[in-house]
Amino acid sequence: MLILIILLICILIFKNLLYYLPGFLGAITLYILFRNSYFTLTEKYRWNKSLASILYIFVSIVFIVAPIWAIGEYLIRQIVEVLNNPQEIVRQFNNVKAYMSDKPLLKDIDMSDEALMNFLQRLTKYIPSVLNSVAEVAVNILVTLFVLYFMQVHGRNMEDYIRRAIPFSQKSKIEIWREVEMMVKSNAIGIPILGLCQGLVAMLGYWVFGVENFILLGILTGISSIVPLLGTMTIYVPVCITVLAAGQTANGIGLLIYCFILVGGIDNILRFTILKTLGDVPPLITVFGVLLGLNMFGMLGLIFGPLILSSVGVLIKVYSNEFGKGKIIELPDESS
Repeated sequence: MLILIILLICILIFKNLLYYLPGFLGAITLYILFRNSYFTLTEKYRWNKSLASILYIFVSIVFIVAPIWAIGEYLIRQIVEVLNNPQEIVRQFNNVKAYMSDKPLLKDIDMSDEALMNFLQRLTKYIPSVLNSVAEVAVNILVTLFVLYFMQVHGRNMEDYIRRAIPFSQKSKIEIWREVEMMVKSNAIGIPILGLCQGLVAMLGYWVFGVENFILLGILTGISSIVPLLGTMTIYVPVCITVLAAGQTANGIGLLIYCFILVGGIDNILRFTILKTLGDVPPLITVFGVLLGLNMFGMLGLIFGPLILSSVGVLIKVYSNEFGKGKIIELPDESS
């Protein structure tokens, strides 16, 4: 009965605070990222806890919140400017349609005027939700920084309480913490590094090969790196087709080769160097975790989606540690 009451209260709290869930998840992410250095300042160097937390909040605003907000403002302004010039959109669309009309595979893609109108109509439906999400993001940023302050100031007490509340052995608790820390750091640091590098490399290529709005397209290419499987191809392939359709064959082929080798190649280089040191996350967990997380939590799902999937494996390990008493039995070899 007590467990049932606790579950019902937790469900009630979760349901009514769901709007602020991204803020709480953001605070957890920043707490894990800053945890070791924060405790070093407050315990080794005897900094005041409140002042140290305010310092980390300031660092978060300057190096995380401000850049993301500036990029968002720039993207919205540029996209609105593009949408306010429908003649140019139609001209580019007609060029692409004429170019694809006699090309193998490409000619099978629906490029009719009705398809363009349907796409634009679907796009405009998202504008109100985007405007509402801007306000939601602003509120959750304040929630993130507010919660982060109290999590850091009372960090040791909070961790002790959580450790006592989890009814597992010390070995299982350590495995859970290592998995959470690894996944958060791998995704919170690795994904932005990957997107930034691919976006800058793509931006340079667009500029060299004479693509208009190369800054906007470079940012979109970096953001598209989070798209499962296709990744940056969702941006640079249409850009290359547009350049080819404009009659710039040499630039189009050169840009396609450049993006395929450098923009796509840097993904593999970073995953096997920098990102592997942060955490060796299986690709399938990353792909399906991103799909799950984006649907559940929005952008923060990039971090917590893979964490939810990987937690299944961790809980199986925990169950094995706590209750697994069976012996491993080798199956007989049929050939013998």
